Amino acid sequence: MNSVQLLPIFLTIDLAYLNSSMTTESTKTEVGSYFISNYPPYSQWGDEDLPEVLQAMASPPQANTPLGLYVHIPFCRKRCKFCYFRVYTDKNAGDIERYMAALSKEIELVSQQPVMGGRQFRFVYFGGGTPSYISVKQLARLKERLQASISWDKAEEVTFECEPGTLQESKVHALKEFGVTRLSLGIENFNDEILRENGRAHESPEVYQAWEWIEAADFPNVNIDLIAGMVGETWDNWKENVKKTIELSPESVPIYQMELPFNTVYSQDILGEKIETPVADWPLKRDWVNYAFDELAAAGYSTSSAYTMIKDTSKVSFSYRDNLFGGADLIATGVASVGHISGVHYQNNAEWAGYLESLEEGELPLWRGLKPTPHQLLIRETILLMKRGYLNVDYFRHKFGVDILEEWSDVWQQYVEEGMLTIEGDDIRLTRQGLLVADGLLHVFFEPQHQDVRYT
Repeated sequence: MNSVQLLPIFLTIDLAYLNSSMTTESTKTEVGSYFISNYPPYSQWGDEDLPEVLQAMASPPQANTPLGLYVHIPFCRKRCKFCYFRVYTDKNAGDIERYMAALSKEIELVSQQPVMGGRQFRFVYFGGGTPSYISVKQLARLKERLQASISWDKAEEVTFECEPGTLQESKVHALKEFGVTRLSLGIENFNDEILRENGRAHESPEVYQAWEWIEAADFPNVNIDLIAGMVGETWDNWKENVKKTIELSPESVPIYQMELPFNTVYSQDILGEKIETPVADWPLKRDWVNYAFDELAAAGYSTSSAYTMIKDTSKVSFSYRDNLFGGADLIATGVASVGHISGVHYQNNAEWAGYLESLEEGELPLWRGLKPTPHQLLIRETILLMKRGYLNVDYFRHKFGVDILEEWSDVWQQYVEEGMLTIEGDDIRLTRQGLLVADGLLHVFFEPQHQDVRYT
């Protein structure tokens, strides 16, 4: 699994929505969800809103709405002990072929929906799982199948997640020919003992070998993902991680703070055996991210979000994130994938058999959906864009007809007093302190009926 926490492809096990995990005062890393990726909470979605999804699919798109595509490749060599995404480690070549055929059928079906509106994709994201798990032959076949229905030639960004140990020189070249513009490399840590303890499939020699091939292929953008707080992490080792990352000099560096959703291996061990959490506490993880941000800034990187530092602010970076946070349509394909079209949320069938059988019968594999109210869409966009680190009040006035400074005046005042953000005119900007706890700042914006419900 790559660390794409922007992509909400969850297992269907309940994920308790714990207030204690969502506050800035939390210290211990408890079992529960911290990261916010959508609103209203997924637990509020249901099959009763599927007619709204189908109606949105069958209608022209809303004016001036960008279009994106997410393609879920759910296969991995191993399941990381901190992973909570829908992934499979036990599928053979026949299973993969069946899945790829179903995925291609799904894209054929959605490409025929009126909601496409003749639009070109602004961004495309191949996530997982481990998309780079598939072979060069399977990759070529996938491109051939998908491009029979769609094209991403004019997309400003095509992202492909990779696990270093799945790459070969021929596959790196195949990805370049595939049209990938941003390679997302899930390194997470450079220490082999920590990688093994946390269930990662790769080790550091594979990182450096893959990096040689990646540099030679000259992708426009490559990011290295790190996770602060993996089990076994220390200050000395974290400093080495940051140093080695800077030495490789990727275009961008997303850094996530380790959390413990209910359905991870670590969480089950904690709940089942009543052991103490093995993950560093929140203040220490934030100290590590703060150190990394300082070191990356000294090396010429700039803050791009609460999780990301980038080298060149003039280049297109994280188009998926910026467009999705701003209300773009997202056609989501693959098992359990989550999309958003014309103001309506939806999720595909999260079970292997159900997903495949729907498509083999020529039907879209829709499972649940939700049509948010206009106020809920305002909340969604406010909290997601806040994770980027700044908000423009005038943007919301024009798009929603709401002055967010007045809508949540008490919240802004509290956060200013706590040093979490600053307000100058129409500009709301998180401080470094605010960036380090960004997800913990969002729960207060939720409507009362969503304050104490589980998240997925």
